[in-house]
Amino acid sequence: MNKQLEPFYPPPRLLLGPGPSSVHPRVLQAMAMPLLGHLDGAFLKVMDDVMQALRDVFKTSNKLTFPVSATGSAGMEAAFCNILEPGDVVVIAVNGFFGNRMVDIGNRCGAEVHAVEYEWGKAIGPDLSRLEDEMKKHKKVKALAIVHGETSTGVLNSLQPVAELAHAYDAVVIADAVTSLGGVDVALDEWDVDVAHSGTQKCLGGPPGLAPVTLGPRAEQVLKERTRPVQSFYLNLSDLETYWDERRAYHHTAPISMVYALREALRMVQEEGLEARFARHAINAEAFRAGAEALGMKLLADPDCRLDPLTTVLTPEGVDVNRVRGILLEEYGIEIGGGLGPLAGKILRIGLMGDGSRAANVLALLSALERILPREGFEVAKGAGVAAAQKVYAEED
Repeated sequence: MNKQLEPFYPPPRLLLGPGPSSVHPRVLQAMAMPLLGHLDGAFLKVMDDVMQALRDVFKTSNKLTFPVSATGSAGMEAAFCNILEPGDVVVIAVNGFFGNRMVDIGNRCGAEVHAVEYEWGKAIGPDLSRLEDEMKKHKKVKALAIVHGETSTGVLNSLQPVAELAHAYDAVVIADAVTSLGGVDVALDEWDVDVAHSGTQKCLGGPPGLAPVTLGPRAEQVLKERTRPVQSFYLNLSDLETYWDERRAYHHTAPISMVYALREALRMVQEEGLEARFARHAINAEAFRAGAEALGMKLLADPDCRLDPLTTVLTPEGVDVNRVRGILLEEYGIEIGGGLGPLAGKILRIGLMGDGSRAANVLALLSALERILPREGFEVAKGAGVAAAQKVYAEED
């Protein structure tokens, strides 16, 4: 017989990586509330609250707006497998790791995928001529897909001009809002975005485990006009809708505690207000960037397209990314991320998202880096990073 499991007590961690982000005690407390049945009338009211609050955060009136019972990657897969059928043409703008994931999922849907590659660290646009050239090559493009906040590079792409381009060619636009939702403006109705998906574990301030999705009128029409069933039972949004809307048809057992958590996280978003929340993410990102540059570090993303919830810092020459991350974790209890794909070993990814986007966390991380970097042979001016960040906060006051 195997050894009996001992109690597990997670070590204290400050989660400042690309996700998950730290979760407020109120949200954790909500997860500990007693379970209800997934068709209990009291729980159905919770579901209604979550749907309406998600519409507010997405800034949409889309009826088909609810969380898929899985993490953000399932949201991406749900968006693609419901819109695309085998043989459909999809054009994907790629300027990072998660754009490439869209390409992978599109291929798995049996679609004819055409990726338009852009330099990592730079935005897609404002010149969309290369994307338009690709759209012109094909008789009928079903969808044009883009990552709004590219988590691998810290780049924020503009959605509205891409949506306009898609609609000019009678295509729907699919947007990944996993890192942007709740941290920067995501105005889907104003920008006329047809499909968007996200995750709960970043700027929304919840734990990982749910993937909010929303489909507008064009996308709903695409669902109605499908010639064959969606290849996934679990991610079939038409069937899932019948559970979340007034029909309340059984589809699967929802993760009750996760939905409680999302409702409380969204309640905290409402209390803070979206504009105030965006401003908080912006000032903390600005302060951290100022501190990192004062330490002599360089930022990857171009200044005009930086994603406030996620900052990418180029690793100084001779500094080992994994060693820095290991020391931060072991000695300071701070988690940050490394690079993905071609940026592996070349950058640090710092997430200041949701409840983790706080001045105290910015100063704690900069203070730790001031101590760690010299051990790696990269000399910094003592106190320079913290002082630069504090100056940003002082000017804001």
